[in-house]
Amino acid sequence: MTLLLDHLVVVAPGLEEGVAHVRECLGIEMAPGGAHPEMGTHNRLLRLGEDAFLEVIAIDPTAPAPGRPRWFGLDDTAARRADWEEGRRLRAWVARTGDLDPLLARRGALLGEAVSVSRGDRRWRFALRPDGALPAGGALPCIIDWGSRGCPAPAMPDQGARLASFTLDHPDPASVRDLHQGIGLSGAPLLRPGPGPRLQAVIDTPAGPRTLF
Repeated sequence: MTLLLDHLVVVAPGLEEGVAHVRECLGIEMAPGGAHPEMGTHNRLLRLGEDAFLEVIAIDPTAPAPGRPRWFGLDDTAARRADWEEGRRLRAWVARTGDLDPLLARRGALLGEAVSVSRGDRRWRFALRPDGALPAGGALPCIIDWGSRGCPAPAMPDQGARLASFTLDHPDPASVRDLHQGIGLSGAPLLRPGPGPRLQAVIDTPAGPRTLF
């Protein structure tokens, strides 16, 4: 069983605020996304290659509240705003698998339980913790199983953005490395000692390399 990096996530207090941050960092306007009725959220997207993308996600103020915690810790509005003000805006990451159930049978206490999610005509399964919080505070990826349709990145507009590097700062990188190995993560981020979890990505753009945080 192998987990591969699927996408990076800017968890924003509001969708336009998140899109403006990406625009400021990368000089690129994100493509339209859609709404997730099961989570009461909406998003915007940026392709980062054939099998990876960037997502800005926020609570959709026009959607009814879901009957469960939202993903990516979005219900904790105070923590979300504090992260934003502290510059922890690239706050989450997602890895994909085609074997979600066996993984959660072994690691469900860390990663959560499988729930069904949709956006438009696309359906997939996502590992959601009971409280909606990020696994290991964001040191671990959220896990997604796209099903037979696979990652949506190839269908997104190509604006010339490519993920060059991805780093994760953490006070105990060795323990995080063990967690990554324990879930079978391939292509894990570069781990560095420091306060965190804190994520940073270098993205090649038509104007040159830019940093997203």
